[in-house]
Amino acid sequence: MAKLLIVHHTPSPSMQAMFEAVVAGATTDEIENVTVVRRPALAATVSDALDADGYILGTPANLGMMSGALKVFFDLAYYPCLDATQGRPFGLYVHGNNDTTGAIRGIESITTGLGWAKVTPTVSVTGEPSKQDLQACWELGATVAAGLML
Repeated sequence: MAKLLIVHHTPSPSMQAMFEAVVAGATTDEIENVTVVRRPALAATVSDALDADGYILGTPANLGMMSGALKVFFDLAYYPCLDATQGRPFGLYVHGNNDTTGAIRGIESITTGLGWAKVTPTVSVTGEPSKQDLQACWELGATVAAGLML
């Protein structure tokens, strides 16, 4: 059975709504043979990352950057995962009050270095997530999970 790891930092109601939509998409009844593991970024371990077949990353944009919590995950997991996880699929969702550009750029730089394959467009939301934004989060979760089905 494939394993999808969702690493998220969810400190606000907007991030919680996006996270729940991603999880709902990843765990929809149409997805078979995929276990979805959810880990707050500060609790996600190197073992979690090595054991996963694919990833979804979720973060707020704080002061133009990814959250410190997600950065800690990458700081711990980067070198242990560098050779072992190349080519694995990932998706990304980011929320900011004004701008998400810097956060997305930082994460894409790290995932490019890891050799991860972005399999769906980033969901970038500023302000309150709309119904369409939450649908895009659902689709992100479903797309990444469906790509792992055996």
